[in-house]
Amino acid sequence: MKSQSSQSDGTRRRGSQERTDRPPITDAVQVQLQAARSQLLVYAKDLKQMLEKEEQKTQQLKQAHAQLLTYAKDLKVSLDAEQQKNSELEQSYTDTMLRLARASRYKDEETGAHIERLSHYAKTMALNIGWDADRAQGLFAIAPMHDVGKIGVPDAVLGKQGPLTDEEWETIKQHPLLGASLLDGSASPLLEMAKEVALTHHERWDGSGYPCGLQGKQIPITGRIVMLCDLYDALRSRRPYKPAFSHVKAIDIMLNGNERTKPTHFDPCLLEVFREMHHQFDEIYSTVTDTEDPLNQKS
Repeated sequence: MKSQSSQSDGTRRRGSQERTDRPPITDAVQVQLQAARSQLLVYAKDLKQMLEKEEQKTQQLKQAHAQLLTYAKDLKVSLDAEQQKNSELEQSYTDTMLRLARASRYKDEETGAHIERLSHYAKTMALNIGWDADRAQGLFAIAPMHDVGKIGVPDAVLGKQGPLTDEEWETIKQHPLLGASLLDGSASPLLEMAKEVALTHHERWDGSGYPCGLQGKQIPITGRIVMLCDLYDALRSRRPYKPAFSHVKAIDIMLNGNERTKPTHFDPCLLEVFREMHHQFDEIYSTVTDTEDPLNQKS
C-alpha cells in the first residue's frame, strides 16, 4: 500500500512539473485573443443584421407575390367578362347576318335551294382535307352567309326567268362585293372568314371568276371550298335554265367539264379529294332538306 501511494505522489509531482514548464500567455497574445473575439462579435452582429434584412426582403417578396396573385385574379375576371361580352356581340352580329342570308332565300330560288346543304358540304370537305373539327365547324357556321350580298340585288334582276342582259349580269356580279361590305368591320375571326367567303366564292382557279379575277392560291382556301360545294349543289338543283341533274351527271360535269363548267375552275387538290369522297355529297343532298333553317343547324 505504501508503495502504491508513493507511485501516485510521483505521478502528481510530474504533472504539476509539466504544467509549470508551459510558457505563460503574454500580454500581446491576450491582446490578439481579445481583438479576435471582438472581431467575431462584429461579424456575428453583421451576419445577424444581414439575415434580418434578407428576412425582410423575403416578406416583401411574399407580399408582392400575393398582390400579383390578386391582380391576376382580378385581371382574369375582367378578361372573362370582356370575352363574354365580345362573344355575345359576335353571336348577335352572326345571327343578324344569318337572318339576312335567310331573307335572301325569299328573293332568290337558287339560294333557297342550297343554303342549308352548303354548310354540310363545306364542313365535310374541310374535314377531308385535314382541317381540325373546330375550324371545320367555323366554316359550317359561316357558309350560309356566302350569298348574303344578294339582299342588295334588285328583285327584277335576281328573279328574272329569261336570259340576263349584260348590264343585269354585271349587277349580279356585284353581290360578292355587297356581301363582303355587309360583313366588314368586325374583329371576329369567324366573321372575317364569312367576309372572305362572301367575297371569293365565285372566283375560279384559272382566273375566269368574279368579282376580282383572282387565280390559284390568290383565292383563300375557304372561298375555294365553298365555290366547289356551291357548284355541286347548283348542278343538282333545278334552275330556270336547266333541270336538276343526278349525282352521276353532276360529278361527271365537275370532273370532266361541259360547255359551262370546266375542271380548271376548281382547285385541283380539292377536286381530287372530291373525286374520292363525292358519295358523301350525294348523301348530304339526299338527307338535308330545303326546309331546314341555317339558324337552327348545329353540326
